[in-house]
Amino acid sequence: MKIFLKFILFVIFNCCFINPIIGQTATIDAAPIQKNELNIPPIEVVIDSVLKNSAMLSFRKHHIGVKTSTLKSERIFWTRNIGLQADTRFGNLNNFATSEDGVSNTAAFTTAKQFNYSAGVYLKFPIFDFFNRKNQIKLAKLEVEEAKSMADFQEQEIRQTVIRLYQDLILKYKLLRIKSQSLGNGRVNMQMVEKEFRNGVVAISEYVRITSMTSNMESDYELAKSNFLVAKQLLEDMAGFVFNVTLSK
Repeated sequence: MKIFLKFILFVIFNCCFINPIIGQTATIDAAPIQKNELNIPPIEVVIDSVLKNSAMLSFRKHHIGVKTSTLKSERIFWTRNIGLQADTRFGNLNNFATSEDGVSNTAAFTTAKQFNYSAGVYLKFPIFDFFNRKNQIKLAKLEVEEAKSMADFQEQEIRQTVIRLYQDLILKYKLLRIKSQSLGNGRVNMQMVEKEFRNGVVAISEYVRITSMTSNMESDYELAKSNFLVAKQLLEDMAGFVFNVTLSK
C-alpha cells in the first residue's frame, strides 16, 4: 500500500511540476543564436582568399621580381665596357699645307665647306670588374633566393595565422551556443522562482541567489558573444569577404 501511495505521489509531482516546466521552455526565447551549425566557407577557401588579399605577401613577391631584375642586370653588366662611337662634322674647314722639293718652299691656305665623319668601337677592360664579376653574380643570386625564402615564410606564417583564427572562431561559436543554452535555462528557472517567490514558496535569500546567477549568465553570454564577433570580424578582414553568420535577437 505504501509503495502504491508513493507511485501516485510521484505521478502527481511529475504532472504538476515537471510538465509545466517543459511547456514553459517551449515558449521562451532561450537560445539567442540560431541552432544551425556555423555557416562559414571551408578553411582552404579562407586561406586562399587571405593569401590573395595579403599586402605583405604581395610585397614579398614584388621584391622577388626586383632581385631577379638585379640579377639580370649583373649578368650583362660587363657590356658597359664595350661601345660604339661615331662623330660627324660639316662646315667651313681651314686647311694649311706646306711642301718642300729642295728648290723652293710653297705654302697654301684654303677654305672650303666639307663633310667629315668618323666611327669606331671602344673596349675597356677594368681589372676590378673582371675579378669581382663572379662575386657580384653570386650575391645577386643569393638575394633572389633570400627574397623567395621570405615570401615562402610569409605565406607559411599567414596559413598558420588563418588556421588559428579559423579554429578559434569555431571554438568561440561553440562556447557562445553553450552560454546561450545556459542563459535560456537560467531564464526559465528565474521565471519559476519569481512565481514561487510571489506565492511565498521561495525565501527571499533563494530568490536573490537565483537572480544573481541569472545576471551572471547574462554577463557570460554577452562576453561570449563579443568574443565571437571579434574573432569573426578579424578573420573576415583578412579574407576580404563577410561570413554569412547571423545571430537572432
